[in-house]
Order: sequence, then C-alpha cells, then structure tokens
Amino acid sequence: MTSIAFIGLGHMGAGMAANLAKAGQKVLAFDLSAAALDRAVGAGCVRAASTAEAVAAADVVITMLPAGTHVRAVWAAEVIPHAKPGCLVVDCSTIDVESARFVAALATKAGLRAADAPVSGGIMAADAGTLAFMVGCTDADYAAVEATLAPMARVVIHAGAPGAGQAAKICNNMLLGISMIGVCEAFALAEKLELDPMRFFDIASKSSGQCWSLNTYCPWPGGVESAPSNRNYEGGFLTALMSKDLKLAQDAAAKSGAATPLGAQAQALYALFEAQGYGQKDFSAILQLMRGRMADL
Repeated sequence: MTSIAFIGLGHMGAGMAANLAKAGQKVLAFDLSAAALDRAVGAGCVRAASTAEAVAAADVVITMLPAGTHVRAVWAAEVIPHAKPGCLVVDCSTIDVESARFVAALATKAGLRAADAPVSGGIMAADAGTLAFMVGCTDADYAAVEATLAPMARVVIHAGAPGAGQAAKICNNMLLGISMIGVCEAFALAEKLELDPMRFFDIASKSSGQCWSLNTYCPWPGGVESAPSNRNYEGGFLTALMSKDLKLAQDAAAKSGAATPLGAQAQALYALFEAQGYGQKDFSAILQLMRGRMADL
C-alpha cells in the first residue's frame, strides 16, 4: 500500500482523494477547511493535522490548490522541506507554466521527483475517477506518475518535460471555452430563426458542426442527458474555473507573443458572465447570456 499525502480537498480534490482511498491507498488528507477534511475522512482518507504532517509520512504527495501563488508557497514552505528523499511530488492544480517549472526545479534541487499533472473533466469526472491528466515530468518519472494517477483517471497523457502539462491544459481549455461559446451562439441563432433547438442539435451533432461541446456536453437542455444543462447548470465545470483558465491562457499568450484573438474574446465573455454572479454555474450556462435569458438561471 502506497501512502499518499493529498493536499487540497475542494470541488475537484475531494473526489480525487476519495478515489485513491477507494483503490486501497492510504490517503493522508489535509485542507484548511474542517468541513472538507471531515468529508474526506468519511470517504476513507486519514486525517492529517497539517500539510507538513501528511507529507512527512507519505511516499507520494499530490497537491490540488487554487492558484500558482498557493502552489509556490505550499511547496516551498511545507512540502519540499518535509518530504522523504526521492519522494514523488505531483501538482494537479491548474496554474501558470512559469510556476509549474519553478516548483519542479525547487523539488528537483532538493532531491525529489516532480510532476505537473493538471486535469480535464470537471467535478463529475473527479467524483467518477474518469479525469484526463496532462503530465509534465521527466521520461524517467512518468511511469511512477501514471501509476499514481491511474485510480483517478480515464486517461493519463505525457505532455513532455516539467511545465508541459500546464501548457497543454491552458491550450486545451482555451479551445474548449471558444468552442462552447460557438455552440451557444449557434443555438441562440437557431432559436431566433424559429428552428427547433432539438432539431438543430440532431442535425449539427451529425454534421460538420459536431464537437465535444455539442455532442457530449450540450448546453441546451435535453440534448445530452448527462450534461449539466439538464440540472439547471449545476455541477460540472464551474464558470469561475473556466474564467480562471482563460485568464491563464491570455497571460501565457501575452508573455510568449502568441496571437489568440478568439481566446481573448472568450476570456472577456466568461469574465463578464462571472462578474454578473454566475461563477458557480457550469460554464455551458453562458448559453443564457447569448439568449439574453440570464434571469432563467
């Protein structure tokens, strides 16, 4: 049995830690929220009094934290100084590429093995153990990272060296944000043209307009039974998280000199939607902004 310290038990981390415990691993869990920690213990994890206590007793450390500043601080002050020599330290947060490379270098210098492994799939996939992981690490460490993540994953993909996982995540989510807006605009136009939305779905999902945002995660209720649109856009991938990821993509584009005009527009639209109070709704709820029907949410 591997001992895994899991730090950060929020919307995503809670389900991830529970699936590791379900797989028979000893999960030493810690979060600043007492309620989140209580839920983790109820799901089979072992309560730790602090990050340092969890890390000191672990063979592997996984962090799932809000932003790069948190990852830098926790790794520098609480993870790296207390981890066992040679310990595998994996950050599953979605953060900027520079922070991912920075903490990996700190860990490597301290004799640890480091990886960034951000996820795709949202809360439902975290709970179901069907996340997609995009991994940045050395070739030598990848097999160990893959084995660690397997109980939480549908697929684990090696993106490249440290930082490459974060690069893949922000590019993927920029594409997702753009495509969802395109699907929502098409539904809004179909409605104005008096085309039945479900008839439009039946046609577009079998034609050249098909994409994941339409076929798997349809924003119009009734199109895909499992989609959050059928639960008043509750659960799934929160608008606040999409807004955060699109901001990371725009920051990376500015620093690298990449031209991302559609990404910039998507970021502006999701920031507006979040600012109007819909940050906790699934990101597909932006359909109602396109329809001018936000009062329905």
